[in-house]
Amino acid sequence: MFTNTIALDVSMRHNARSIHAKIPPMKAYDEQFMQAALEQAKLAAEQGEVPVGAVLVHEQQIVAAGHNQPISHHDPSAHAEINVLRAAGQQLQNYRLLDTTLYVTLEPCIMCVGAMIHARIKRCVYGAPDPKTGALGGLLALPTLASWNHRLEYEGGVLFEASALMLKEFFSSRR
Repeated sequence: MFTNTIALDVSMRHNARSIHAKIPPMKAYDEQFMQAALEQAKLAAEQGEVPVGAVLVHEQQIVAAGHNQPISHHDPSAHAEINVLRAAGQQLQNYRLLDTTLYVTLEPCIMCVGAMIHARIKRCVYGAPDPKTGALGGLLALPTLASWNHRLEYEGGVLFEASALMLKEFFSSRR
């Protein structure tokens, strides 16, 4: 398990650098909600999409769930996180998703982290890191920019092995 308060694990191919935003320790229920995100990722894989799934939680209840659909929707913004934020906004009738936690199986990209910050997501928990495009410490740590007026808490590595294996199997079957 790693958080953004310590140097990221080099074996996970992250840059070994310290990120200084403070977050609370992993919650006991993080694995439970990440498992729900993994179920969404399986749906994506079954549809020929990159297996990334996400769920948004408010007060220990899943408000919205979704998975990657850019191929089937012909929409480059149809990432799991964006689909979930859209569904949650409709469900809660608000574009501000205050006091929520987003669970996603792969470290979010710049677009998705930007949307989370604008939606005022409190916390993001992800499974596998993405050293090429991840915006929560993989490529860069977008929430640590001083110019933001909202601080997104984040933590990675929850059910890392299951998340990474699903992605590895998906891409190896395509080669």
